[in-house]
Amino acid sequence: MRLSLSRLAGTAALVAALAGFSVAAAAQDGIVVYNAQHASLAKEWIEGFTRETGIRVTLRQGSDMEVANQIIQEGTASPADVFLTENSPAMVLVDSAGLFAPIDTATLAQVPDAFRPSNGRWIGIAARSTVFAYNKTKLTPDQLPKSILDLADPAWKGRWGASPSGADFQAIVSALLALKGEGSTDAWLKAMKENAVPFKGNGVAMKAVNAGEVDGAVIYHYYYFGDQAKTGENSNNVLLHYFRNEDPGAFVSISGGGVLASSEHPKEAQAFLKWITGPGGQQVLRDGTSFEYAVGVDADSNPKLEPLAKLQAPRVIPDKLDSKKVTDLMTAVGLL
Repeated sequence: MRLSLSRLAGTAALVAALAGFSVAAAAQDGIVVYNAQHASLAKEWIEGFTRETGIRVTLRQGSDMEVANQIIQEGTASPADVFLTENSPAMVLVDSAGLFAPIDTATLAQVPDAFRPSNGRWIGIAARSTVFAYNKTKLTPDQLPKSILDLADPAWKGRWGASPSGADFQAIVSALLALKGEGSTDAWLKAMKENAVPFKGNGVAMKAVNAGEVDGAVIYHYYYFGDQAKTGENSNNVLLHYFRNEDPGAFVSISGGGVLASSEHPKEAQAFLKWITGPGGQQVLRDGTSFEYAVGVDADSNPKLEPLAKLQAPRVIPDKLDSKKVTDLMTAVGLL
């Protein structure tokens, strides 16, 4: 019996050692991506990258701030090689902690200055536009707000919605803060607390607009186009209003990508970002089902989208978006 137990222990140790070797070997010829972008888009990118380069990618999914805070907590011990986000404030948070490596110069050259920070430690990979989705049976074009700031008017009380707990909406407030300052942002948020109907998610907010529960909602554009490409059941009564005129409501949010300074596979991680921001990755945005904007130099977005050049978006420096200040302000007025 003692001999049998000894053999079993030896076998278990061998299996454990082999398992550890297998994990180590897998790590050496692949990368780990912490992803806060939509999983479907990230998978399209990964499939194209692996098909072209042979480099394997392991995907770990989460939300913008959840993943950003996890990376900060893990610090230099993080197993992540690359971090992808939906909105740039999460990139700024990780960058401020000094956890990103500089992006290769050739990769930076693939994306215009407007879609990346000046320090070169992360890069824009896609973009999304703020819109006011409205119920076309309840509002006519002349009844729409001229500015997102107009939604603070008591006349809009109970008539519009948003998803204040989401990273998407908080990025929009970050832009408002950068453009109009703390005083104006605080006043607008206090009015929002009185006027807006909160929903859990942009898709839920748009569905409520479609059903006539509210006249309109502040969301990102691609929720509408994604639903229209399917059944349209949550958007057939909806149209999109673009604020334009460099209004805070015309904010274009940048999805970001960065290579962790602690990455054990920096060459492969840099290659991944270069592919995403290059012709292959940007073509996925043009031809795929994400309906997010392509941001690469001379890259075309999905033809169904309102062209980026026509959005008249305000110029917001991406590395100046202050997510902590925004959550502090929103918490203080009772929105979080």
